[in-house]
Order: sequence, then structure tokens, then C-alpha cells
Amino acid sequence: MNDNRRRTTIRPARNAWLLGIAFVLASAGAQAGGHFDVDDAGTLDPGQCQYEAWWGRTGAEPVTVLHVGPACRVGPVELGLNLDRLSAEGVRSVVAGPQLKWNFFGPATDAPLSAALSVGAVFDLKRGGRAGGQLVLPVTWRPTGSLQIHANLGADWATGTGVRTARGGLAAEWALDDKLSLIAERSRASGLWTSRIGGRFSLTPLISVDVSASRTGPQHVRGFVVGLNHEFSWK
Repeated sequence: MNDNRRRTTIRPARNAWLLGIAFVLASAGAQAGGHFDVDDAGTLDPGQCQYEAWWGRTGAEPVTVLHVGPACRVGPVELGLNLDRLSAEGVRSVVAGPQLKWNFFGPATDAPLSAALSVGAVFDLKRGGRAGGQLVLPVTWRPTGSLQIHANLGADWATGTGVRTARGGLAAEWALDDKLSLIAERSRASGLWTSRIGGRFSLTPLISVDVSASRTGPQHVRGFVVGLNHEFSWK
């Protein structure tokens, strides 16, 4: 049997599982901390905007995600828009939706403890605009000037079905200097656990590049993501 024939006989359950992996990758697009799954409690400063763009690939099939996410600080909240193109074996989708993030405790960037509320909606543009969403409570603890611990607790609502799954995770971010931070996290989304380790490299004070490697699910599917973050003033 040739490769083309094998591609056409993949079972629907296999496709669903692959797309589930893709949505785990894309779910980071609803966060404000680059492509990392566990979000921090910080928001942009007043008058600031940013865009995040990243590309991820996981598994031998492969599963890929391309993400673009602009956001701006508007009054006391950060407003964003997320756009993701998902591609699994024989399954493709484009999802988009708005996001709002509000830092309600410890807003100062150097506060020892801070907390925020992040809520977003997502629409599957290739499947009749079926809606889903996400609600996350990020908390950040700064035990030292160079170390941050992030914890997330929340839920995702799948597009179309409205099925709710719990979301959570824990991450450590260690700044070696002004240009390099190491990040390690363990998170659960869409019923799958992901372990991720990576780094954030600051090219300038407002531009950074993220790189990470991950393992997802009981089969320890390996993944790789590279991203770009750029912050700028709109006033």
C-alpha cells in the first residue's frame, strides 16, 4: 500500500486525536505569554500594544499550528485578537476570536504576588463559525528578582459541542540576565498533559524570540515551537 493510500484510510478517531493535539498547541494562542501554555498575571502597560506570532509542529504526522495575536492595553484591561491555522493529517481548520485580560491584584510588574482574569472566545471559521471559549485565572509569584512562578486554573469550551474540559498548569521562569530567560512548565489542556521547556531571547528591550520543545499526551508526542514577540507604543 502506497503512502497516498495510507493517508486516505486514516480512521476518523485518529484524525480527531491529531486535531486535539493541534488545539492543545493553539490554546496557547489564547494566552498572553507567547506560545507557552501557562500564562503569567501581567498585562501590557497603558498605551502599549504587542503582537505575537509563532509556528509549532508536533508528531511525525505532523500537526502544525500558525498563530498571530495582536493585543493592546485599553483602559484597565488588555484586549487581544487571536488567529490560528491548524493542520493535522487530513484535517485543517482556522480559528479566531477576541480575548480580554484584567489584572485585578498586584498590578505592578515587580509585585511579589499578582493575579489576573483572562477570558476569550474562539470561532471555527471553516466549520460554520462554531463557537468555543476559555476562562483562565493566572497567578504569578516572584520569590526573587530573577525568578517567577506562574500558576493557571481554568477551563476550555470546545467549538461546536460546548464540551468543557479543565485547564491548569505550573511554570517557572528564571531570568539569567536581561537577554535570556529559561522557562519550564507542566500543563493540562483538552485532557492531555504537556511538559515544555524553552527559552526567551531578548533581541531588544521590546522584541524577543521564544523557542521551546514539548512532550504531549500518554504517547509523549514531541513538539517544537518558535515565536516572535514585539511590543510597541500606540500613543
